[in-house]
Amino acid sequence: MTVDVILRLQLSAEPQSIPVESGTSLEVLVRRWQPELPYAVIGALVNNRVEELGYVIAGSCTVTFLDARYNAADRMYQRSLCLLYLTAIRDVLGEVGTDIRNSLNRGLYSEIHSDSPVTDGQISAIERRMRELVKRDEPILRTVMNRKSVIEWLKTLGSAGMEKADLLEQSPEVHYIAVYELTGYRNYFYGQLAPSTGYLKYFELHRYMDGVLLRYPHPSKPDALPRFVNDNKLYEAFDEGWDIARLFGLSFAGDINQEIADGKMAEIITIAERLHRAKIEQMAKMIKESGKRIVLIAGPSSSGKTTFARRLSAALEGIGVSTFYLGTDDYFLDRELTPLDADGSPNYEGLEAIDVRAFNDDMNGLISGQEVDLPAFDFIEGKRKYGARVTRLAPGQTVIIEGIHALNAHLSEHIAPETKFKVYISPLTQLNLDDHNRIPTTDVRLLRRMVRDNRTRGNSVVDTIRQWPKVRRGEDVNIFPYNGEADVVFNSALIYELSFLRTHAEDLLMQVMPDEAEYGDACSLLDFLRFFRPSGDERLIPADSILREFIGGGLI
Repeated sequence: MTVDVILRLQLSAEPQSIPVESGTSLEVLVRRWQPELPYAVIGALVNNRVEELGYVIAGSCTVTFLDARYNAADRMYQRSLCLLYLTAIRDVLGEVGTDIRNSLNRGLYSEIHSDSPVTDGQISAIERRMRELVKRDEPILRTVMNRKSVIEWLKTLGSAGMEKADLLEQSPEVHYIAVYELTGYRNYFYGQLAPSTGYLKYFELHRYMDGVLLRYPHPSKPDALPRFVNDNKLYEAFDEGWDIARLFGLSFAGDINQEIADGKMAEIITIAERLHRAKIEQMAKMIKESGKRIVLIAGPSSSGKTTFARRLSAALEGIGVSTFYLGTDDYFLDRELTPLDADGSPNYEGLEAIDVRAFNDDMNGLISGQEVDLPAFDFIEGKRKYGARVTRLAPGQTVIIEGIHALNAHLSEHIAPETKFKVYISPLTQLNLDDHNRIPTTDVRLLRRMVRDNRTRGNSVVDTIRQWPKVRRGEDVNIFPYNGEADVVFNSALIYELSFLRTHAEDLLMQVMPDEAEYGDACSLLDFLRFFRPSGDERLIPADSILREFIGGGLI
C-alpha cells in the first residue's frame, strides 16, 4: 500500500509530497535522498516527534530529515558515540568501569577505572577499535523492553547496573525502555541512537587530565572536528562539583530522588546553597586582595548572572568594599546604527552593537575619580539617554559589570589589565542520570529560561524553544570562545534544582501541541524530567538563591 508523505529534506527546505510504500523505514528513504544533502542524516522528525532512522512508516505523515546541525540529531550522534566508545573499551580492556561525566571542549570527559592507570597505548587501541567498528558498519540493535524486565537485567550486572536500576525503580512513569546492543555489548541511553556504526565517522580520543575526552564535531560543521582548546578552568569547576557531589553521595539523579523520598530535601538545599555562598565569599576576598576595581561577569543564557552579580556585590560590601553595578546593555548603539544579521534583522548579540569606545572612556573615567554621565538605554525609543546617572565613584569603590561580552578582551581593550577581574558563570551540572548518561548543561539552561520567561514575560514554551537555536549560536560566537579569559569560574548549578524545575516546566511543556514544530523538543524534555521526583515545598529555597531568578519568589 502506498501512503502520502510530506517530506522536508532539511528544516529550512520546502515540503514536497511523495508516495512511499507502507512499511518503508526512514533509513531507506534517507538513502534515496542523501546524495542531494550536505551532511549525513542521523534522524528525523515524524509528525514533529524525533525518531530514529529505523522507524517504519505505516501511514501518511510528515517527515523532516535531521543531520547533526540540529540538536536532536547532534544528541543522537553523541549517544551513539558513547555506545561505540564503551563497546571498544570492553573489547580492549575487558569489563572495566567507565564514568562519562560532562561535556568539555566539544567532547565528553570520561574516566576509565581499570586496575592500573590507562596508558596512551591503550587509549590509541580503543580509538583503533572504534574506527574498525565504524568501517565495518556494525548494526546497533534496538530492543524495547518493559521497565520491570530492564531492571531485572540490570541487577544481574551487579554494581555496573545498579545506578541505572535504582533510577528506573524510582521512575514509575517510565514504562518502556529501548536497550541497545553493539557486537554483544548492551546498554541503554535516554534517547535515540543511529542505526549503525557507519554513521559515526567523525571523532577522536584525547587524553586529558586524569581521563579521556571523546571529541566530536560542532553542529556548525558536522564533518570536521573543532580545534582543541585547553579548558583547564572549566575542567577544574566540573571536577570540583563532581568531587563535592561524590563526597555527599549525590552523584546521580537516583541519589536525589532517594533523598526526597526520605524527606531530606531541606538538607540537600542547605548543602547546595552553603556551597554557593562559600564560593561567592571566597571570590569577594580574592577581588579585595587583588585591588582590582572592575569586575567583569559573563556567561551563557540563564546562568543566573543577575542574582550572582547581586550576591557578589553583597559579599564585597560585607567585607568593606563598596560596589557600583553596571550593565553593558546601556552601551548599545542607537537602534538605527545597530549592525544587521545576514537575514537583514538587527544583530543585538554581536560586540559591534556596543559602543566600545564610550564604554572604555566611561570606565577609565570612573576608576580615575572623574564624574561621568553614564548612559541609560531606552529600549522603547532605541536610544541612549543621558543626564539621569551622573556618577562619581567613592575612593576604592568597585564597579561590577555584567554582560555577554564582558570577557571579550575587545570590549575593555583600553582599560588597564591590572584593574580587571573576570568571572565566567555557568550551571555546570555535576549531577548525572547514571554513570553513562550525563545531564546536558544546555538542557538545564533551557528549562530555567522557559520557566523564567513564561513567568516574567508571558513567553510560551514554543516561543522559548523556537528562539533557543539562535541564542545558542550567539553564545558560540560571543561567550564560549572567551571563557578561558576568566580569572574564576563560578558554577551556578544547584544539585537539587531539577526536582523544582520539573514542577514548573512540566505543565508548560505539556501545552505544546503535536502540530507544532517544537513538539519533539518538548517531548524530549518531558521524557528527561520524568526521571526526577518532584519536590514541591519551595519554602525551603532561600530568597537569594540563584534558582529564585527563574522560579520566582526571590529578592529581585
